[in-house]
Amino acid sequence: MKSLKRYQYERYAVLCRLAYPRIFKQTAFGFDPNGQRIIRNVERKIMARVLWNKKRQEVILVIKGSHSVKDWLLNLAFWHRSCGRFGLNYSIHAGFYYLLTQESPPSHRDDRLGLSVFERVIDIIGPLLDSGMRLVITGHSSGGAIGCVIGDYIEHHYPKAIKRIVTFGQPAAGDWRFKKRYTLPHKTYRVCCDLDIVTFMPLVPFAYWHVGKLLWLYNGRIYENTPTLMRLGRSLLSWIIRPFSYHLMSKYIRNKDFFDEH
Repeated sequence: MKSLKRYQYERYAVLCRLAYPRIFKQTAFGFDPNGQRIIRNVERKIMARVLWNKKRQEVILVIKGSHSVKDWLLNLAFWHRSCGRFGLNYSIHAGFYYLLTQESPPSHRDDRLGLSVFERVIDIIGPLLDSGMRLVITGHSSGGAIGCVIGDYIEHHYPKAIKRIVTFGQPAAGDWRFKKRYTLPHKTYRVCCDLDIVTFMPLVPFAYWHVGKLLWLYNGRIYENTPTLMRLGRSLLSWIIRPFSYHLMSKYIRNKDFFDEH
């Protein structure tokens, strides 16, 4: 698997963060003047953005994570729902299934009525992929989880159209069959930061599995594919000993010019 370059990681991280504001000017980040479509959830809140640059032949799907009380409660719906509706032979988290299948009200004059979030995404992205453009998917939290499912569907219907999938703070999305049948493990990068508890969820042993390559940001370094138990153990140990670390002499001499200035 090719590594994710630092500038690519930083770019996707910025796009994930900027997906949350109500207003986002895509031209400030190199996308076409008409290169943005918004996807709303059933409550008419912005859930995702499709951004593109025809010159670069690139489309980016940016998906928000949980951003309301209802969204957080959906994370507790940890039973399985089959993805047969999407033509995929595995099951995913019931809360994430709802996020994909809820109605998406129109936001653009070309939007058709009565589509789900999943159908809206495909309806917008499909013609762009038909024109030869390639797709990057990035999402935060539950947005990363459903981004993997969308990416897997697209890979089945538009082979090699996916450039990469980069998620941030993503919980596990599906069952063991999802892990075994997911078609993009070599193009999926799952970024975790320190002890982000959401990345260990759902807390149901062996019921949910992660896919792709783990990039763990910990103590100023990036670790690849660190086992879950080792990651949890290191993080907890760091928390336990952190108060004692302030007793080290290195903490007392870090501001060596302090006495000169006073």
